[in-house]
Amino acid sequence: MSDFSDDDEDETGPRKRALSNRQVLAFIARFWKRRPLLFGLGVGLTLVAIGFDLALPWASGRLVDTVASQGAASAAWSAWTAFVGVYLGFSLVRNIAMRFWIPLAARNMEEMTNEGFAKVQAFSSDWHADSFAGATVRKLTRAMWGYDSVTDAVTIWLGPGIIVLVGLSIAMLLRQPLAGGISLVVVVAYLAVNLAVTERYVRPSNLKSNALDSKIGGALADAVTSNPTVKSFGAEAREAERLAEVTAAWRAAVMVTWNRFTDVWLGQNLLLVALQAGLTGAMVWSWSRGQATPGDVAFAITAFMLMSGYLRNLGENIRMLQKGLDDAEDVAAWARLSPQIADAPGAPDFKPGPGAIEFRDVTFRYKAAGAPLYDQFSLRIAPGERVALVGPTGSGKSTFVKLIQRLHDLQAGAILIDGQDVSAVTQGSLRRAIAVVPQDPALFHRSLFENIAYGKPDATREEVEAAAKKARAHDFILRLPQGYDTLVGERGVKLSGGERQRVAIARAFLADAPILVLDEATSSLDVETEGQVQAAAEALMEGRTTIVIAHRLSTVRGADRILVFQKGQVVEEGRHAELTAAGGVYARLNAISAGVG
Repeated sequence: MSDFSDDDEDETGPRKRALSNRQVLAFIARFWKRRPLLFGLGVGLTLVAIGFDLALPWASGRLVDTVASQGAASAAWSAWTAFVGVYLGFSLVRNIAMRFWIPLAARNMEEMTNEGFAKVQAFSSDWHADSFAGATVRKLTRAMWGYDSVTDAVTIWLGPGIIVLVGLSIAMLLRQPLAGGISLVVVVAYLAVNLAVTERYVRPSNLKSNALDSKIGGALADAVTSNPTVKSFGAEAREAERLAEVTAAWRAAVMVTWNRFTDVWLGQNLLLVALQAGLTGAMVWSWSRGQATPGDVAFAITAFMLMSGYLRNLGENIRMLQKGLDDAEDVAAWARLSPQIADAPGAPDFKPGPGAIEFRDVTFRYKAAGAPLYDQFSLRIAPGERVALVGPTGSGKSTFVKLIQRLHDLQAGAILIDGQDVSAVTQGSLRRAIAVVPQDPALFHRSLFENIAYGKPDATREEVEAAAKKARAHDFILRLPQGYDTLVGERGVKLSGGERQRVAIARAFLADAPILVLDEATSSLDVETEGQVQAAAEALMEGRTTIVIAHRLSTVRGADRILVFQKGQVVEEGRHAELTAAGGVYARLNAISAGVG
């Protein structure tokens, strides 16, 4: 099972070694290859535009030579037409090329974001528990724009720029060897210095400031989603101070990054001065010796103007390329990471049956725990049986449910549902066969209709309303301003705890799964509503295998079997009356529960 568990972790999620620039670039190039026609047309037209750009100094030199020779006016106008035509051709072809780069970028950025999100969704519960949701969102959106920066830098600026610079240097070398030699040396030095310094000097600080940028996203999301808790403790100032500490660390890191970019920019400009001085000086020297015509000088000056523009862009785009690669690095790393819990190759869908559950010699240990929670644990639940799990916190009740959903993989043994090993079927089909009503349901910031229909995406309005009526949710929904179209707020914050649970119960009704898990599903309801929902739950449990995680023992008296957990073992089992009379662990817990009640 692939995981980050061997690495250190921080508040932004699991740490990992940074990928190399080449690895991230290869990841981005995979998207270019998906649309070879668009990419090929974009590259082809860009090369044509480069050809026009390379011809500009030649057209400039020809015009100056024609004028200087005081030849026929028609020849001068012909040279002028060529000079203007070359630049016009460059502008038009470059613009047409952009018409192909734009849809390529938009579609690839869309797919990168969608695939990155799908990858994150496939990661295990442990991975998500180790990661700030806000930081994950920040990394996804940053990667999308990182792709845009890298693509622009490589295909629109850097690639064409290098071709133009080398081409002009070679043309200069053939026309004026001294000036061409100086030009070629400066261009090669410029590229080598920029690439080396950017990767070795700038990139480490850029990765650090990116990590802190993700940490800002995580801290913001953590505080905003927990705003009710912040308000209940009057802790707004405290949270502002906490965020200020994170942003101060980011400010310090990003200033180092920006200063290093500025240092590189200074070096680039010094090399440009060297190119300007060497190129023009060589041409003046050649002209003074009668070895260069006015056209040669014009050629050199035009070439320098083109080269200086490209070199400035080159320096800027090397920085943009590095930043884009760093921005895309997290999503590129995710693409290389296998899901921590993966479907077996060719795994079939789970085939729902009557709901028989069997734990067969199961050994399971959480990754942070020293000893296994379950050690050769075996248990059978008959189809249609109502089983209650009771016991102290940490005894293994919630883990039992997570394992039948395959939210974790076992170290040994097997879990079978209707004779099918849960590790041998697809996870999605397995989980769709298990309806879970959690103790504190988190709803989507969507309408009530959408939240209830989540259990059956193609449900009709009538089906949703019927499920809501069974869960005793219909009446309170109709009292809301927009009824079933009311938005519930992030995680359902606009609803009370009892209302959220009734929506979750309605969703379970609609899912109509053969196995039902009730995690103290009535704990947040008032006495009157609890009675109504308990009756609805009885109807929901009819004909289904039901697992009730019980904290209040008054809710499990009607169970067919009560399992008393302690440290991952079932220490007692039976019906309520039998266990109470036995005077063991359950009887003690029941007495405590009755005393609290």
